[in-house]
Amino acid sequence: MSKILYEVYQNDIKDSESAMYGKWYARLKSIETLSTTKLAKHISEHGSVYTQDVVEGVMTKFKNCLLEMLLESKKVKVTGLGTFYLTAECEKGGADKEADFNVNQHLKALHIRFLPDQTAEDNISSREFIKKAEFINVKSLLKSGTSDEEGDGGNGGSGNQSGSGSEQSGNSGSGSQQQNTLAKPTISGVTPFTDSTEVTMSGPEDAEIRYTTDGSTPTAQSTLYEGGFVLNDTTTVKAIAIKNGESSEVSTRLFSKGTGGEPGGNGDME
Repeated sequence: MSKILYEVYQNDIKDSESAMYGKWYARLKSIETLSTTKLAKHISEHGSVYTQDVVEGVMTKFKNCLLEMLLESKKVKVTGLGTFYLTAECEKGGADKEADFNVNQHLKALHIRFLPDQTAEDNISSREFIKKAEFINVKSLLKSGTSDEEGDGGNGGSGNQSGSGSEQSGNSGSGSQQQNTLAKPTISGVTPFTDSTEVTMSGPEDAEIRYTTDGSTPTAQSTLYEGGFVLNDTTTVKAIAIKNGESSEVSTRLFSKGTGGEPGGNGDME
C-alpha cells in the first residue's frame, strides 16, 4: 500500500470561522518533486521495455500535444487517470452588460484543470483515493531521525508554518565542504495561494541567482533569475547565489496551492 506522509497543525487564524479556530487538522507532506527526467527514469526501470530517453520523449510529446488540444477547445481524457481541461479567470467586477464584455479587457487568464477519473474500476476521486493509502505522521519519523521531507503546506488557510515550507541550508552542489561565506538568496511570495502567486528573489549585491522549480539542487547551470515569475501549482523553489566563483548555501521555499494566503505571506521564510 502507498505511504502518505502528513502532519497535524492547529488553525490559529482568529478571523476564520469560529467553529474552525483553534481546532487541529492534517496537511500532507512531500519528500520530493519528480522532474520529467526523473519520472522517465523511474518508468524505464519499472518493468518497461523502453529506455529512459524514449520514455522522456513520449512524455514531452504528450505535454506538447496536450497543450495544443486544450488550446483548440478540447478536453483530454487519460483513461484511468482523469480529464484535463481549461477554465477562464476573469477580472474582478466583470462587465456591466453582456455587450460590454471584451476578452482583452475582462479575461485575465486561462488555467489548466484536472478532474480525476471516477469510473468504478479507476476511481481516484478524493473519497476513493484515501482508501488506497497508508498514512504516516511525520512526527514519528522526525523522532526517529529518519525524515528530511519538505512540507506540502496544504494548511487550509492557516498561518501556522511550523515545520513546513521553511528554508533549508545545504551544500550548493559545488562539492566544497568549507563553510559558505556568501549569503544565500531570499525567496519571497504568498503561500499558500489560491489561483497563482508571484515569486521574487533577492541576494547579495552583484551576485547572480540560479534556481530550480523541480525539486533538484540548483547549480551554476540552473535557470538564471532575471525577475519575478508566476506559479500556478504547488511548487518547491530552490535557489543559490553565485559571486566570484563562490556559491551560497541553498534556499528552499515551498509554495502550496491552498484555500488562501497566510498573514504576511509575502515575507521571506527563514
